Amino acid sequence: MTVPFPDPASETDPAARLLAEAAPGDNVPPLSVSQLSAAIKRTVEDGFSRVRVRGELSGAKRAASGHFYAALKDDNALIDMVMWKGQAARLAFRPEDGIEVIATGKLTTYPGRSKYQLVVDTLEVAGEGALMLLFEKLKARLGAEGLFDQERKQDLPRLPRVIGVVTSPTGAVIRDILHRLADRFPMHVIVWPVLVQGEGAAAQVANAVRGFDALAPGGPVPRPDLVIVARGGGSIEDLWAFNEEVVVRAIADCRIPTISAVGHETDTTLADYAADRRAPTPTAAAEIAVPVRAELQELLLQRAGRMIAAANRHQVLAGERLAALARHLPKREGLYAPQRQRLDDAGDRLDRSQRQRLAMTAERLATRGAALRPALLARRWDRDRARLEGLGRLLDSLDPRALLSRGYAMVRDAGGAIVTSAGTARGAGHLRLLFADGEVPVAVEGTGMPPPRPARKPPPPEAKRGQGELF
Repeated sequence: MTVPFPDPASETDPAARLLAEAAPGDNVPPLSVSQLSAAIKRTVEDGFSRVRVRGELSGAKRAASGHFYAALKDDNALIDMVMWKGQAARLAFRPEDGIEVIATGKLTTYPGRSKYQLVVDTLEVAGEGALMLLFEKLKARLGAEGLFDQERKQDLPRLPRVIGVVTSPTGAVIRDILHRLADRFPMHVIVWPVLVQGEGAAAQVANAVRGFDALAPGGPVPRPDLVIVARGGGSIEDLWAFNEEVVVRAIADCRIPTISAVGHETDTTLADYAADRRAPTPTAAAEIAVPVRAELQELLLQRAGRMIAAANRHQVLAGERLAALARHLPKREGLYAPQRQRLDDAGDRLDRSQRQRLAMTAERLATRGAALRPALLARRWDRDRARLEGLGRLLDSLDPRALLSRGYAMVRDAGGAIVTSAGTARGAGHLRLLFADGEVPVAVEGTGMPPPRPARKPPPPEAKRGQGELF
C-alpha cells in the first residue's frame, strides 16, 4: 500500500507544520516537562496543603526502609499514599487491607511517574466499626498462631508470695487492687508503672510484662509469682493499647501466670484472650489472686478439728475393739491358777529334797565323827611335831653362817656376790671377808686399789632365820 505525500497546500494548516514557530500574538512560551511537572506540583501542594481523606486501605505494605505505602479507595476512585518512616513507627495500630481509615496529610505529585499521591502524617481508624474490624482481623491472625489456645494457659498459684502489677501508678486502679489485697490477704506487691493509653503505651506495657518475666529468682528484686495487667474502663479506642500485637505476644510468652484486668466487665481486649485468666475488673483480679485469709484460717481450723476428731474416733473405736477382744480372753485367775499350783508343787519338792539332803549329810557326818578318837588325834599331833622339829634342825645345819663361828669366812666381791674360786678372787681386785662377828675388806695383791668401806655388821643367824632369809 502506498501512502501519498501530503498535499503541498496543506502547509498552510498550522497543525500540519513541521517546524515549531511562534505564532503572531502568542505569549505562551513552551515549557519543559520538568517545568510543567514542577508547576503542577506547586499548584497541587498549594491548593491541598492540608487534607483529611477517608477511605479503605488497599495494597498496604511496609518497605525495608520503614516507609509505609498503600492506596486509599472508595467505590469510585483510588489515590496512592505514603507515610514516611518516622510517622509510620508511631502508628497506634497495624494497618491492613480492608480497614477504613482517615488519613491526614498533604497532596503532592510524583513527577517520575506523572502521578499524584497523599503524603500522610497521621493515620487513624475511621470510627469504632472500622476499629472493631481491625480487632477481629488481629484476633483471627493471632488466634491462628495458637496464642489464645487453652493448652497454653497456666494454673494460677494458690497463695502467691509476690504479686507484680502492670498499670498506671497514679490511677484508681492500683489503689483498688492494693486495698482489696490488704482486705483479703496482704502480700508483697511490686508495681511496674506504665502508660495505659496513648502513644507509647503498648510498648511500655509489653516491656513491663517481659521485665517481670526476666527477673531471676533470688535476685535483689523479687520475682513475682503472679502478674496482673490492669487498666480502668474506657472506649475501645482508650483500651486499644491492650489490643496491640506487641502486648498480646508479651503476655502469651510470659512464664509467670498472668491475670488480665482491663476495662469493665463488658470490655474485652486481646490481652484477655492471651492471659492465663481474665478478670472482669481490677478489683476482681485482686480477689482472684489471693484467698481471704480469715476464711483460709477458718478452713484450717475446721480441718484441724476434723483431723483431731478422726484421731479420737479411731482411738475410741480401737478401745472398743480391744474391750470386745478382752471379753473373749480367759480370766486372770484362770491363767494364774495352774502356774501357782506348779509353783506350790515345786516348792514342796524343793523342801523335801533339802530335808532329805540335810539328813544324809548329818548321817555321813555322824559316821565320820565316830571314827575320830582322842588317842588317834594325839598320835597324829606327836608325829607332825617331830617332823617339824627335824626340818628345823636340817635348816640350821644348812645355814652357811652357822659355820662362821667355827673359824670359817665367807668371801664376797665389791658387788656383794659370793666368790667361790681363786681366779674370781684375783680378778675381783677388792674383796670382803665375812666373819661371825663382822666384815673385813681386803685388797688383792697387785691391784693398787684401796679396800672398800666395811659393810655393816650382819645380824645374827637367828634373827636372819627368823626373818626367813637364807644365804
